[in-house]
Amino acid sequence: MSVKILVVDDEPDLEALILQKFRRQIRAGGINFVFAHDGIDALSLIAEHSDIDMVLSDINMPRMDGLALLQELQKSDDKLSTVIVSAYGDMTNIRTAMNRGAFDFVTKPIDFADLDTTIGKTIRHIETLREARRRQSAAEQAHASLSRYFSPNLAERLARAGDGLDLSGQRREVAAMFTDITSFTSLVETLEPDALAPLLNEYLGGMTDIVFAHEGTVAKIVGDALNVLFGAPGDQPDHAARAVACALELDRFAQAFRKRWRDKHIALGKTRIGVHAGPAIVGNFGGGRFFDYTAYGDTINTAQRLESANKQLGTRICVSEAVVSRVADFKGRPIGDLMLRGRSEPLRAYEPLTAKLHGEPATQAYAQAFAKLEARDPATMPAFAALVGMRPDDQLVSFHLKRLLNGASGARIAME
Repeated sequence: MSVKILVVDDEPDLEALILQKFRRQIRAGGINFVFAHDGIDALSLIAEHSDIDMVLSDINMPRMDGLALLQELQKSDDKLSTVIVSAYGDMTNIRTAMNRGAFDFVTKPIDFADLDTTIGKTIRHIETLREARRRQSAAEQAHASLSRYFSPNLAERLARAGDGLDLSGQRREVAAMFTDITSFTSLVETLEPDALAPLLNEYLGGMTDIVFAHEGTVAKIVGDALNVLFGAPGDQPDHAARAVACALELDRFAQAFRKRWRDKHIALGKTRIGVHAGPAIVGNFGGGRFFDYTAYGDTINTAQRLESANKQLGTRICVSEAVVSRVADFKGRPIGDLMLRGRSEPLRAYEPLTAKLHGEPATQAYAQAFAKLEARDPATMPAFAALVGMRPDDQLVSFHLKRLLNGASGARIAME
């Protein structure tokens, strides 16, 4: 490490004496000296030379003395380590210098062996400070990068060295969530950029804030769509419950957001949400140049297909039985046994409900009608017809009634 030292002293012979005493270190390139005659000259040099590492300063000088210089140096962000070199070795000056930020104090006449030791100690102190600043800067950069994907508290844990969280590829039990706005691509084609930018930024900001509040991980943002993980990269034994709670809050936000923009005469589609739980391979798969924390596997593909299934079913949230089985006191209603593309076996799906909706008489009536549907009871169609009368805007009820009117029976649903 090459060190640049600013010597501030009005004695005319000191510059030559220092250059002579430290000639070996100067020739070796370990130390480089610059000189100023008082505090004002020193501040000018510091402004010109951003690579000055430390200051050796006398106290008694014209225009600005060493103690005043110390005070000025403390005002800068990069507080230079300063050693006071003065004949005024009394306790008052020592205390004043230390109180104003001096790192050490050496008296005149100068003992150059002692000064050399003091400079070495100061340089080691500077190296320690710089390493701490480098680590802090690296942690802040890592935190800023990770905060795009993870909740703030998880990003902070990941940015700290030695936390034990592994971002390499590994198989984990996760709950995967996908969200998408209906017909958003068509809407984009009709919007001007000055309308699209605030809409999309406000929407994604609100959605990701909710995900982070539930300590989810945003694995991907593609246009308006989110891919979210729970249970990765850190362990979350309640990952399924978090995903369901998050989905319900996202739905509330998206519905309110849609109404606000409809009042501005922009017809935003519904946000559809799909959630599935199970094993997946998760990790940073961005190669050596990019950070791309994502997940692969059937669990991820199924969650995406459940999101798409909402369009046919008339629901906004669709979660699998694998999710429901992991959530104590799940509140919702069965949708049916979905034959999803790419799967040979049906998948039981559910619609999560708020506690208020779950407790309404219409929800209990739906449970009874669905039991009839599963049993292929002849009274199934009248039961769903009565439900349409109770809740005309319930699209899932309307979906089942339409199936029945078209001759379908049972709870198995072929997805388009």
